[in-house]
Amino acid sequence: MGLKMHPSLYVHPGDWLKTEIVEPHGVTVTALAEHFGVSRQALSALLNGHAALSADMAIRFENAFGVKADTMLRMQTAYDLARAREHEADLAVSSLIAA
Repeated sequence: MGLKMHPSLYVHPGDWLKTEIVEPHGVTVTALAEHFGVSRQALSALLNGHAALSADMAIRFENAFGVKADTMLRMQTAYDLARAREHEADLAVSSLIAA
């Protein structure tokens, strides 16, 4: 069995983008939303971990800051899977493949 990281070790990409990219560059959420052509509410929800990172938004960050969209989307997938694993026992699905 592979090494499993505790779900709390996975960081929402929005949290990471806020603390490692947006804040260090000194840009406001309002100014960045205008630059991206998105609503302030949508960007704020992402940066506060209340919304998932979309492929379109990942490309906007890549174009603006040089952070690879692929990397950010892998972060989102890892975060989503870690959260789903927390409730894996609730998914009462048995194997269809005979052992």
